[in-house]
Amino acid sequence: MTTSQEIAPEIPVLTSLPVGFSASGVAAKIKKNGKPDVAMIVSDLPCAGAAVFTTNRAKAAPVLRGMAQMAADPNAFRAIVINAGCANACTGAQGKRNAETTARLAAKALKVKASQVLVMSTGVIGAQLPMDKVAAGVAEASQALSLDGLTAAAGAIMTTDLVPKTARVDRDAFSIVGIAKGSGMIHPNMATMLGAIVTDADVPAALLQQMTRRATVRSFNSISVDGDTSTNDTLLVLANGASGAKIRRGPTAVAFEAALTEVCVSLARQIARDGEGATKFITIDVTGAKSEAQARKVGRTIAVSPLVKTAFYGGDANWGRIVAAAGYSGEDVDPDKMSLWFSGVKVFRNGTPTAYSDAEATEAMQPHDVSIRLDLGLGSAQATVWTCDMSHDYVTINGKYRT
Repeated sequence: MTTSQEIAPEIPVLTSLPVGFSASGVAAKIKKNGKPDVAMIVSDLPCAGAAVFTTNRAKAAPVLRGMAQMAADPNAFRAIVINAGCANACTGAQGKRNAETTARLAAKALKVKASQVLVMSTGVIGAQLPMDKVAAGVAEASQALSLDGLTAAAGAIMTTDLVPKTARVDRDAFSIVGIAKGSGMIHPNMATMLGAIVTDADVPAALLQQMTRRATVRSFNSISVDGDTSTNDTLLVLANGASGAKIRRGPTAVAFEAALTEVCVSLARQIARDGEGATKFITIDVTGAKSEAQARKVGRTIAVSPLVKTAFYGGDANWGRIVAAAGYSGEDVDPDKMSLWFSGVKVFRNGTPTAYSDAEATEAMQPHDVSIRLDLGLGSAQATVWTCDMSHDYVTINGKYRT
């Protein structure tokens, strides 16, 4: 299994939050192991908000609540509360009441309105939230808020993750900081992940929503661990304007979106790197496509193939599985125009294998970080997708997830 030392190099060190934000992470004993399981992020000022939610039709109670909040008024959010250990998904009317109660508890502690509190949950599907523990956790988290509390919050939202996932980008006028969780049940639209990103820039909600969706396409919707899309996937982005940096259409928006995308890509890569049972982190570059959408679809198909993923686990440079996956992607591709490289070793060109050294190709598969490039030979567009291998440990983790 991947070790925390192998994952850690991707993770920057967080020292503080953007201006006007505080955070915390505490243990409320929702998790059976007693580890931290309630996180809170709070803004001193009302925030413009943006969000991307799971496309799974079986949406969890906090997802449904968050979607309604974003539709009603995305301009005055003050807090995010996240619990781990229970997904509050497939829990009916009681689950919806519990999500609302969580928000009301936080609102009372923070002296804000419940409509200003966003809620996220992660964990086992089908269980009701233990509201006595949630209430205690929310109360404790509200008292533990600090300017450097985001690392604690990142730890409190973990489930099968080996390490917390954080990212930060600083510009002259503003900062963007984010946390995420995710390790298994990861696949585009979205992946099984929760993400919370905050910035002290002043960004109108409508513009922030557009930029968040585009950043998601190039990050969280460009990773896959196992092909499963969750009931709870949520990415929330809050902007409180405390730095005074006004982001409007034009150069300021371009610069902000680039920074936001950088944070999202970092968090997404960390999720793929920390895939359940993973021993390899795999970068798939698809080039020579007719469009970015075509390149991304081919890349996703390769990333989710069990045959491709198990070949990487075994260190087998089985290029045929990659070409086959591209062929059944549903895109109009032609193997006679394709070229394929394993970490720089060209193994396939124009419909046939090259005269490559099998030993050299196998050697290219051995490092923890492995890359492949598939050129479709159809155009100039490209996309990158990140994934991991599939090991025996993945089966062990998910075969006993509830026990």
